Amino acid sequence: MGQYHVNVLSQLPGVSFCGIFDVSSEKASAVAAKYHTHAFKSLNEAINNCEAFSVAVPTTGHFSLCRDLINAGKHVLIEKPIAETAEQASEILSLAKKNKTVLHIGHVERFNGAVQELSKVTANPLIWESRRMGPHTGRIRDVGVVMDLMIHDIDICIRVVNSPVIDFSACGTRIPGSKYEDAACAVLRFQSGCIASLSASRVTQEKIRTLSISQPDSYIFLDFTTQDLRIHRQANSAITTSTDTIRYTQEALIERLFIHKENPLQSEIQFFLNSVKKNDISQNAGSADIDTLRLATRITETIRAAFSE
Repeated sequence: MGQYHVNVLSQLPGVSFCGIFDVSSEKASAVAAKYHTHAFKSLNEAINNCEAFSVAVPTTGHFSLCRDLINAGKHVLIEKPIAETAEQASEILSLAKKNKTVLHIGHVERFNGAVQELSKVTANPLIWESRRMGPHTGRIRDVGVVMDLMIHDIDICIRVVNSPVIDFSACGTRIPGSKYEDAACAVLRFQSGCIASLSASRVTQEKIRTLSISQPDSYIFLDFTTQDLRIHRQANSAITTSTDTIRYTQEALIERLFIHKENPLQSEIQFFLNSVKKNDISQNAGSADIDTLRLATRITETIRAAFSE
């Protein structure tokens, strides 16, 4: 993810891209040479020369790194999840508020054009089904598939449904030799009556990023990859029979919404930098981000408890 951030930052107008720091000086030098920027020799050197930071390190390093940057008065965009625990996340948020620094969490799907339109067409979701699957890449090694992939859908779901989660169930599995869960399913039950089924996998031989929502008067289908959003309305079906056939027919009015499609990561980073330029902390991470992390943690714990049984 760090290289994705570097690629975007190196191209944004109105931004002085100071450089990068990595614990591997060889990797930092190689990436810096590729993008014609500076490789800092230490974190302190980076802190002394930069105003804002885009942080993409293993989750275990999020808390200490964010704490040091925010205490130094720096603005931070940190990849999800914000921290390992809700308690750490709360402390980071409190530090940002105390130091009046901009703090954004890298829930990149929030900046997917189709997702931004979703809340406008979702009124009374009854059934929510998300699938976020793909082949194993080896890119993420420090967390399981819940914190790696499913957390995106948890974040979107609890924001759009906008109702308390009253209970959940979860199960998962892992491939031989894996420390963490590689495939997981969770079912959330909301106070509003909505039932959400979330599936995530990093051992599926096709990349799938979809969401479907059933409402009393419509069915919504979203493809995160293509940023395509369709709404099915006024559906009706009929079955006709004859002596040798049974025929099923269905008709519906399908609306395909026009989506202004942009690179979600670029939009996210630009939004963060605009907040920095305006010194606008009104959009900082808040309690909803902690709720997302807390639920993702509980789902992870439920899955892993079954591993030891």
